[in-house]
Amino acid sequence: MGSGASVGEGVAVAEERPGPVAWRNLVVATVGFTLTFWAWDLIAPVAADFDEDLHMSSFAQSVLVAVPVLVGSLGRVPVGALTDRYGAKLMFPLVSALTIIPVLLLIPAHSSYVPLLVVGFVLGLGGTTFAIGVPLVNSWFPPARRGAALGVFGMGMGGVALSGYFTPRMYHHSESLPFLVLAAALAVYAVLAYFLIEDRPDRPVPSTPLTTRLGQAGRLRVTWELSALYAIGFGGIVAFGVYLPTYLKTWYELDATDAGTRAAGFALVTVVFRPIGGWLSDRIHPAVVTSSALGVVALLAVVQAFDPALVPGATVCLLVMAAALGATSGAVFALVARVTPQAQVGSVTGIVGAVGGLGGFVPPLVMGAVYSAKNSYSIGFMLLSDLALAGCVYAYGRMRDAGRGKAPAGPAT
Repeated sequence: MGSGASVGEGVAVAEERPGPVAWRNLVVATVGFTLTFWAWDLIAPVAADFDEDLHMSSFAQSVLVAVPVLVGSLGRVPVGALTDRYGAKLMFPLVSALTIIPVLLLIPAHSSYVPLLVVGFVLGLGGTTFAIGVPLVNSWFPPARRGAALGVFGMGMGGVALSGYFTPRMYHHSESLPFLVLAAALAVYAVLAYFLIEDRPDRPVPSTPLTTRLGQAGRLRVTWELSALYAIGFGGIVAFGVYLPTYLKTWYELDATDAGTRAAGFALVTVVFRPIGGWLSDRIHPAVVTSSALGVVALLAVVQAFDPALVPGATVCLLVMAAALGATSGAVFALVARVTPQAQVGSVTGIVGAVGGLGGFVPPLVMGAVYSAKNSYSIGFMLLSDLALAGCVYAYGRMRDAGRGKAPAGPAT
């Protein structure tokens, strides 16, 4: 853990440029977000393997992969507010350590549907760390660099790509291996995070009750506007992350490993383009970046609805949509940093992150239900196109004026 002098130095330079303390916090938070996001997405890449024993319907499998998304999304609301109160130094190691429990419980639970569903519910805890890292990073970086910094932190969603690639391979080697490896990694991280993460010593600590703070954040119009945009952008990423292996396996008849590898490639593209979206938002208004990216998603979702061949048509469509969704996610949180007071960043992040995650909970259920009823995924892609187009128009028409005349949420002084 850094000395008091190093913390003071980091605070002194934070207004002009990020100091070493800021960069250390960013790196450690990003690693933690990556590991917990891997845990959050641990079921989806091997759900098809579980199905060999469980014989689930398409809808039952959709529910199984969507439950951790639901819980992790809703959990961001209280976790974000608790981070405002107690700081990331406590919350990041605590949540990482607690996530070990459901990861290990997957070993005895994966052969029975109901226990697996219950463990998946608890596994959702891993998805809450997003609401811890955003206020931490936001507090250490000045406004001119905040979009890019939050985009780098958002690269932690690459845990989905790691999960999609490594989890099925380790599972096929030994059914317990991916769960044991991830549990060990989380344990090591929890210890390191306790010593390496530092909250800003001058950060504002709210004294009002959690419910009051959430109520205040909920009364901000911009909270819900940002939530809707994030539900489309990040929700699309989560939905593809958890359901793309099933879609590729069912519609394009790929085996589980190949489907997981391609889904990991999709997730990797979203990871790369999230900081690009944040970087662009530091130079162009984040609402313009959001609008442009969602316009691309709207167009290509229509193309994918016509079921192009996997190579090259569907591959190109899905990868470009991944890039646009990643850029959208980075741009929306650059907008959060621009219009939200520092003392409320955790609470607003919790609500926006929750709604964004819920945006990823619904599509897998819709896709599974539509496929079961119509033997087609086209309706689902057309709905995605409609939502993306609505977000494109709203972001450009309304959000360019959000926060105008208000100072950005800078580090507290």
